[in-house]
Amino acid sequence: MRITASDLREMNLFKYYRLVRKWACKTYGLTDADLELLIYLDCKSRFTRNNFIEGVYTYSWDKNRWERLRREGWIDVWRERNRTSQKYAVYKTSFKCSQLISRIYRILLAEEDLPTSERSKFYKNKSYTDKVYNKSIDDMIKDKNR
Repeated sequence: MRITASDLREMNLFKYYRLVRKWACKTYGLTDADLELLIYLDCKSRFTRNNFIEGVYTYSWDKNRWERLRREGWIDVWRERNRTSQKYAVYKTSFKCSQLISRIYRILLAEEDLPTSERSKFYKNKSYTDKVYNKSIDDMIKDKNR
C-alpha cells in the first residue's frame, strides 16, 4: 500500500516539524542543514563520500561539515578503503544518529512528547524565544489531533 499526499495531510505529520527540528538541533548541537542532511543520508543506508557531496548541494556551504559530523560521531565507517580491492570507503549513519532520527519520527507521529523537564536544553525560560518555544511545546502536547 502506498501513502498518498492526503494520507500525510490527515496524519498532520508536518504540523509541528519546525518545532521538533529546532528542538533536535538545539539539544544535539546541530544546524538545520546538518540534521536534514543526516536524515537524507540515513535514508540511503550506506553511502560514499561522493553521495555525501551530492546530498550537500542543496544546503549552505560548510567546508568542515564532513569532518565535524564524523568527529562528533554522527557518521561511522562501514567499510574501510584498502587501496587494492576497495577503492573507496563506505559510510553509514551512526547508532546515535539513527536513534535521533527515530525519536524525531516518534515525536512527529505523537508516539512520544518533547521533553519538558528542567534538564532539557530546549525547555528553558531564559529568553523571549525560549518562552515562545515553551508555549509552542505546551500547545503541541495538548493537541489531541496531532
